[in-house]
Amino acid sequence: MSAGGKDRITLAHTLDEQHPVHLAMERFRDTLIRLSGATMAVEIFPNAQLGTERELVELVQLGAISMTKVSSLSLENFAPDMGVYSLPYLFDDSEHQRRVVQSEIGQEILDGLGKILLKGIGHYDAGSRSFYMTGGPVNTPDDIRGKTVRVLPSEALVKTIEIFGGAATPIAFGELYAALQQGVVDGAENNPPSLLSARHHEVCKYFSLDEHVSAPDVVVMSQSIWDKLDAQQRDWVKQSMADSEAYQRELWRKASDDALAEIEASGVIINRPDKAPFRAAVGPLRASYDGTRIGDFARRIEAMAGDA
Repeated sequence: MSAGGKDRITLAHTLDEQHPVHLAMERFRDTLIRLSGATMAVEIFPNAQLGTERELVELVQLGAISMTKVSSLSLENFAPDMGVYSLPYLFDDSEHQRRVVQSEIGQEILDGLGKILLKGIGHYDAGSRSFYMTGGPVNTPDDIRGKTVRVLPSEALVKTIEIFGGAATPIAFGELYAALQQGVVDGAENNPPSLLSARHHEVCKYFSLDEHVSAPDVVVMSQSIWDKLDAQQRDWVKQSMADSEAYQRELWRKASDDALAEIEASGVIINRPDKAPFRAAVGPLRASYDGTRIGDFARRIEAMAGDA
């Protein structure tokens, strides 16, 4: 971990340098250097230079790299408790989500990552995921019927697509543009900044803001590397992460609005369907988790809706 007399942290992710997550990680780097008096250094590898999201998580587990950002949807395959965030329409709004991830519930879910050699150190806002399609808009769940939709490998997300009558297909994000262009899939689902930065709006001319899932991103560190840090260094990392989280939330709001405007200006048809039919369709899926650990987390999360 040491290089040139400094403790060096390697931080990798799959997004481009203009994405709010990358800018927030640069903020983390700069704050950590300042707090540590430049005794700690951070090297950032964007654009999937070191691998896919899953590969990066595995590298962090091994201690080959220090940190990464991973969608909680992908992380649930390593840590089942993360699956609660993939339940459709779990959060009332972004403020509800922020309260949850910063609460005892959010910390409890993060702490569970220790079992898989990861140290959860924070969350980034990833907005809400909505459908974008090549052949037409999604106004009701029936418009997904018979369609093939790319999703992350999340159990509840796959079941959500299936309830709507579609076929869920996991495809690496870096391969999705070609899959959409070649008709391998009929569409996908993601947030506006990710849709724009991946240029998927060039091939998908319909973006339907049903906002079916609002799953946060999670920032994880290798447990073995965390254990090597002394108490002061850990405190610096925590402070830097808290500052980065607040900065990313600020960036995210503007980036999401700007991305929607740019997507629409490019000729994409944006619609805002009534969410009631979507919520009703996933009711049985939500109920199927009652009495389980995921269901218990969901109940506690829903109880925080509307809290001041």
